[in-house]
Amino acid sequence: MRFFSNFHLSTRSAAAASFLLISLAANAGIFDDDEARKAILDLRQQLTSLNATVNNNLTAAQQRSADEITQLRRSMLELQNQIDRQKSDISQLRGDNELLAKNLAEMQIRQKDMLQSAEQKLQAVEQRSQAVEQKLTKLDPVKVTLDGREFSVDPNEKRDFDAAFVLFRSGDFVKSQKALYDFIQRYPGSGYGASALYWLGNAQYSNRDYKEAIINFRSMISKNPDHVRAPEAMLSVANCQLEMKDAKSAKKTLEDLMKTYPKSEAAFAGVERLRTLK
Repeated sequence: MRFFSNFHLSTRSAAAASFLLISLAANAGIFDDDEARKAILDLRQQLTSLNATVNNNLTAAQQRSADEITQLRRSMLELQNQIDRQKSDISQLRGDNELLAKNLAEMQIRQKDMLQSAEQKLQAVEQRSQAVEQKLTKLDPVKVTLDGREFSVDPNEKRDFDAAFVLFRSGDFVKSQKALYDFIQRYPGSGYGASALYWLGNAQYSNRDYKEAIINFRSMISKNPDHVRAPEAMLSVANCQLEMKDAKSAKKTLEDLMKTYPKSEAAFAGVERLRTLK
């Protein structure tokens, strides 16, 4: 744009000078011949100088345009090189991603194989453990005397009951409650059954689970009414009812206790308890 502006200005100047020269030549008669010749020569020199200036400006403008075009071509070439490098980088990244995906797939396959192998080994260990446990369960029974009763039990059965009872005696009523409950479920026909129900009820009483305690005490009494701890279980039912603020039911339970087990220590304790309720 700078080139065309300069060119346009120079052209207008030359045209103005030519017009002035023609005008002076047409009116040459007005001046003397010498003066006219001198004026014409001056105008010719001005026109020559002006043409030289126009040509110089035109040449400079053309040079600047050529330089600008050359610089633009260089910039376009550099931009193309950058685009080519980016394409190459993208292609490399795609190749790396494909390699990573392949490695990940292979790793997942190896991990799956390792898990399957570990599961198979674990199953083998469990099978061996079950075989050992089965051998242990075939041990000869042992005789036990508890609460005036003698009966035979499996060694594992004795071990589990003793462990639960140790927890109760240590005062850990939460764990002993769970251990006694699990024992009853595991050995439903055990000779320890009556005692296990009695101590389970006591553990629940200590944990303030009075409703469940009453259920287990009554279950023990109904299944083993002649058990040495049956009177104590009935007295414990009354105690649970009193804790639940059910004095009427507690009074009835205590009266049944004195009728059913009149000579027991629990019955004597029941008499004292009834006096406090009247």
